[in-house]
Amino acid sequence: MSKFDSYFLMNLEDAKEYACEKVTRFDWDKATMESKEIGDGNLNYVFRVWDAKGHSAIIKQAGESLRISSEMHVSTDRNRIESEILILQGKLAPGYVPEIYFYDTVMCACGMQDMSDHMIMRTSMLQHKIYPKFADQISTFMANTLMGTTDVVLEHKEKKELQKKYINPELCEITEDLVYTEPYNNCANRNNVFPKNAEFVKKELYEDEALHLEVAKLKMDFMCNAQSLIHGDLHTGSIFINEDTTIVFDPEFCFYGPMGYDIGNVIANIIFAWCNGDAEIADQAQRNAFCGWAEQVITDVIDMTMKKMDAYYTEHVTDRMAKAPGYKDYYLGTILADTAAVTGLELIRRTVGMANVKDLTTIADEEKRARAEKICVLAAKRYIKERAALHTGAGFLKVLKDTIASL
Repeated sequence: MSKFDSYFLMNLEDAKEYACEKVTRFDWDKATMESKEIGDGNLNYVFRVWDAKGHSAIIKQAGESLRISSEMHVSTDRNRIESEILILQGKLAPGYVPEIYFYDTVMCACGMQDMSDHMIMRTSMLQHKIYPKFADQISTFMANTLMGTTDVVLEHKEKKELQKKYINPELCEITEDLVYTEPYNNCANRNNVFPKNAEFVKKELYEDEALHLEVAKLKMDFMCNAQSLIHGDLHTGSIFINEDTTIVFDPEFCFYGPMGYDIGNVIANIIFAWCNGDAEIADQAQRNAFCGWAEQVITDVIDMTMKKMDAYYTEHVTDRMAKAPGYKDYYLGTILADTAAVTGLELIRRTVGMANVKDLTTIADEEKRARAEKICVLAAKRYIKERAALHTGAGFLKVLKDTIASL
């Protein structure tokens, strides 16, 4: 009998013992083993376990309630979903996700490759580091994993089996509430609005009925458009990065939804990084370099992703009707429109919603923070309302630049 034959929430000592029992590929030196809880997200407990021999692994366990709120309960089955998704994504985009060593449906935990030679990208962005390979790498990951799980490419029954297997109603409900509902009305009284911008938020978000109509359309599309197996939470806190590689992790919100949800999340979080750099970098040359890189990433991620999706579609399309002349352009156009809309939704929810983003909240000067938040909200509204007109990376960047110039 093992102490891990029934579920409980692990502590540091438990994590070491658990790694010894479950990560059998390593000959652990038990006498020198150490562990540290490194989770900085809202949902899970993440332990790094290592020894003096150089062995190391990550143990990730799903709690029964959110770390951000003990009143919000979610299924611990999300750990299974995440583990299986990473295995699948590793096949579709080799080298872009951490290796999964095991997953355990009793302890609702998994063991995976230690990526401590990388940084969490959001941390890097707050340090204003530049990664020239990022746009090319993240666009490859998205093109392969998103297009590779669509009805356009997969045999339809195979796709529907995946859709059934990875239905994720509880975490989808979190997205439906925190992204598509509460930022526009504070109906649950848990929005976090910067006091200096309270009246601005009331006018621009709570009282804009035309915006509410567009978001209502987008919410129903998110709930109904089972287009692709999306990551569902692809922000800079879900990416490991160094000078050479980009590694995506934490896909527990994964389900079948619109592809633009992932791409838009990436774009929005690069805009957050731009805002932080613009406000916090004192040296003008360094500020120009970092913000200029972020602007190029916005353009390149859009254009590279769509170009790679176009090529993937052409090479791998199997559906007969999807080969009809003109359909590919239509299909890719819907992805671009969704990308623009989600860019806006993510900008808004991370600025005023329950889970604010550090790129904004750590801006020390209150006037600069207020300005950065206004940039995000006003640009977001244009991304949402004008989504059908945005066809290129340059168009996405122009919305941001025009918004900045207007303030």
